[in-house]
Amino acid sequence: MAKILAVTNQKGGVGKTTTCVNLAASLVATKRRVLLVDMDPQGNATMGSGIDKHALERSVYDVLTNQCTIKDAIYPTPEAGFDVLPSNADLTAAEVELMEIDDREHQLQKALKKVGRIYDYVLIDCPPSLNMLTVNAMVAAEGVIIPMQCEYYALEGLTALMETINGIASSVNPKLHIEGLLRTMYDPRNSLTTEVSRELIHHFGDKVYRTVIPRNVRLAEAPSFGRPVLKHDRHSRGAIAYLALAGELIRRQEKAEKKQAKPATANAS
Repeated sequence: MAKILAVTNQKGGVGKTTTCVNLAASLVATKRRVLLVDMDPQGNATMGSGIDKHALERSVYDVLTNQCTIKDAIYPTPEAGFDVLPSNADLTAAEVELMEIDDREHQLQKALKKVGRIYDYVLIDCPPSLNMLTVNAMVAAEGVIIPMQCEYYALEGLTALMETINGIASSVNPKLHIEGLLRTMYDPRNSLTTEVSRELIHHFGDKVYRTVIPRNVRLAEAPSFGRPVLKHDRHSRGAIAYLALAGELIRRQEKAEKKQAKPATANAS
């Protein structure tokens, strides 16, 4: 079954969409099958993957409101290599319509179960707010990746996000956990950056990815061309960083799977 990860932070402008699109492309480069789910009505992940959000016949909105199956709403991205469950402004209406649906917080989870065996990874790009769309993403996911800038207000916002994750884990999704914290727009020359980075490592230990995403012009340019940075300039610092992140994510998963297999082997003997 696919490993489902929600990429979220209730603070905007921290690199959530950039991380979703570029991590998806980097995982594909390692021969993994990836689905990117765009749960943000702005549709930036959709556009950044090379899909015109204004020309969609079906989107994640139709899936959440039971107007079509998930397989009918998935679009391939020939250049990037991953599949996308896209979104556009229609998704704003889902917030209201979901309130009238039973089991509303499980709509995305139920849909993803139908394609879980097709993919190795599902990455969910969340809106920068806590609403029913974000709740759906966290109920469907097993892990949360938190992109964040190493700045003063980042730690304050992280506290609120932790409370949200813990609340959902204790009520509707006991599997939910922090997969990792990703330091984005990283500038080691900035003393505040290094100070906040030390604080993160002190509090979260190995939950903080060793990979950091630098400020990079190519990384900022790529969305305007509708493609991941790996397809825009594969030798750029941004492309290399996201490839490193994909490698770190895969190694962590393999390590966790080996750890889970050991007790089962011991019991069998």
